Amino acid sequence: MKTENIIIANLSCGGCVNTITKKLTGIDGVENVNVDLETNTVEVNHQESVNREALTEMLLSIGYPEATEHNGLLTKLKSISSCLTGKLTS
Repeated sequence: MKTENIIIANLSCGGCVNTITKKLTGIDGVENVNVDLETNTVEVNHQESVNREALTEMLLSIGYPEATEHNGLLTKLKSISSCLTGKLTS
């Protein structure tokens, strides 16, 4: 088992946490996801078959890029949409 710690942008509330957790646990081989609102960190425990790129691509696709990546308006809008979805489905 491997662990990835990813610092992300646009994390604001429990809705974000719900969406991130659901999307990442939907990836085959992801065992556990822990999102920390205070540190903007996502900790992912996964099997060897999962690589960091797959995790960061999923996060980017729902509006939560790594903190080191470009965070333009479109990405911020995606995060707002993901946040609302997370609030409605929690």
